[in-house]
Amino acid sequence: MKVDGFSQQIEKLRSQIEGVLQCDGTKLNSQQEMIAEAFEELNTAMEELFIASEELEETRAAVEKERQRYQDLFEFAPYGYLVTNTRGTIQEANNVAATLLGVQQKHLVGKPLILFIAQQDRQSFISQINNLQEILNWEIHLQPRKEMPFPASVKASIVYDLEGKYLGWRWLLCNISERKQAEEMLHRAYGELEIRVAERTAELVKANQKLLNEITERKRVESQLLHLAFHDALTGLANRAAFMNRLRHAINYSKRHSDYLFAVVFIDLDRFKVINDSLGHLNGDQLLLATASRLEVCIRSIDTAARLGGDEFTILLEGIQDMSDAIKVAERIQKELTLPFELDGQEVFITASIGIALSSTVDYQHPEELLRDADTAMYRAKLLGRARYELFNSDMYADALARLQLETDLRRAIEREEFRVYYQPIVSLTSGSIIGFEALLRWQHPERGLLNPADFIPLAEETGLIFSIGKWALHEACRQMQVWRVCHRSKLLDKISVNLSVKQFSQPDLIEQIGQILHSTGLDAGTLMLEITENAIVENGNKVTAAILQLREMGIELSIDDFGTGYSSLGGLYNFPISVLKIDRSFISLMGINSKNLEIIEIIVALAHKLGVDVLAEGVETKEQLLLLRKLNCQYSQGHFFSVPLNSSAVEALIMENPQW
Repeated sequence: MKVDGFSQQIEKLRSQIEGVLQCDGTKLNSQQEMIAEAFEELNTAMEELFIASEELEETRAAVEKERQRYQDLFEFAPYGYLVTNTRGTIQEANNVAATLLGVQQKHLVGKPLILFIAQQDRQSFISQINNLQEILNWEIHLQPRKEMPFPASVKASIVYDLEGKYLGWRWLLCNISERKQAEEMLHRAYGELEIRVAERTAELVKANQKLLNEITERKRVESQLLHLAFHDALTGLANRAAFMNRLRHAINYSKRHSDYLFAVVFIDLDRFKVINDSLGHLNGDQLLLATASRLEVCIRSIDTAARLGGDEFTILLEGIQDMSDAIKVAERIQKELTLPFELDGQEVFITASIGIALSSTVDYQHPEELLRDADTAMYRAKLLGRARYELFNSDMYADALARLQLETDLRRAIEREEFRVYYQPIVSLTSGSIIGFEALLRWQHPERGLLNPADFIPLAEETGLIFSIGKWALHEACRQMQVWRVCHRSKLLDKISVNLSVKQFSQPDLIEQIGQILHSTGLDAGTLMLEITENAIVENGNKVTAAILQLREMGIELSIDDFGTGYSSLGGLYNFPISVLKIDRSFISLMGINSKNLEIIEIIVALAHKLGVDVLAEGVETKEQLLLLRKLNCQYSQGHFFSVPLNSSAVEALIMENPQW
């Protein structure tokens, strides 16, 4: 009952007693006097009780205020606060504790606290609890639900009731991750400071020593400069200048001693650029350093290993018996390189192409000649598949000269406009009519006549000339197709197919180039089909994919050339927005002879149709092949059965003739 209500009840009772006394008159007998006295005592007691009740109400209000203050401190404390019973079950928790432990506050009550202690600290936690110390203060790792553990400062004190009975624990939790990081940074800073102090002290000592021994120091610097002048800064091997000096000395010595034999081994790491680009230049340098160490293991103390630059190394083998000694070194190097390299915790494997030039092969006069021939042999090893060695012979030199001449002619061919575009009809096997042409590049060499792409495209790709040649060929093919479409509107000339080299995908402005060509020639983007090889997709997946998607957005169609000869993934093929699969001529030529080839073609056609892609068969040369392809529901074909590649004038006559097959 509230104080005001209690006061009203007392007043009512007093009024009732006074009324009774007044009803009996003024004469009071002894019993009435006793009642009156008792009433007075009761009244006094009631007043005292009233005062006590008011004090109790004030005390209760103060207690409620303190309780609310405690609750506010509990909920809004900057640290996590928990209360657990003797079994370690959470009975109270504030919002900060719930946040730290990754559980909603209402779900945290009733959970064992040990669930949120990191596994490595649970035994320590149990030990501390069992010791029943009055106050615990230590660091431990807490682990919220589905999160990583973090360091925390923990303060715990035992809770007793009024009778001193052990009820449980109070816990104060604080995330000290930032403090730990700061301590670590401070520790590192102290370490760095100590290092700097030590370095500075060493510099002062060194400076003092330099002052005392100026002449000695100058000689040391001169010796160091001499070393740097003849050694590679990264690997510590001899550099080009030192190697050429040693090689010159070997040539001169061999001229004075006819039985003296030596060899130059030229080593180039295969696909080093891929590793360098993917793992970074720092790891690339580590790979070169490790390679240099392995090369030194493979040679004698009298031999010289050098790094010419990049991923090219050379070895001078002096005083060998015959070529077999050089071959053994090459094989030893290849064996050493088969072992994995560990770069930044990752295993990397690498191979090398090796060229060997023996001093007795040619009457060498200059070191550059031996180095050139070893390089030529190395290049031959790369052409033959890499991860092998080749011995230089005179035929290689002739090939190298021919290759150099071809490169010179190729550069002049661009200036002299010696390239031509020939066109081979693409025939619809449904209608039997020509629906377009494949543009085929030719080189009208002034001395060697008409050259096919296989004779010069690989060199064009290697030298970078493919960019200007490919751009010209694409422009010429689009221009010519637009002329035919305008002049022969009644003919269904839907497609001009142009090969795109994988090297062209590395051009940052390729998409812009193609857009400009279509704009300048007036050819509709849907008329152009670009052909790429499946190996180009496999080896350059991400780069090619990005370019292909942009081309498809422009409306240009894409076809996979020579399908079946590479190693494309069917899963990857499914993701490419291609329109046509071109079956390689090697399958078509044997389809009437080898039943397996026919089955392969049937599978390719079925696969293409499942993917919603048309099929074009290359190299059709007989009527029997044509009939078989029609039975297999192949949509298009091309080959000598229909027409050999023709120049633009001959194509004009063929369009007018409008043949049917």
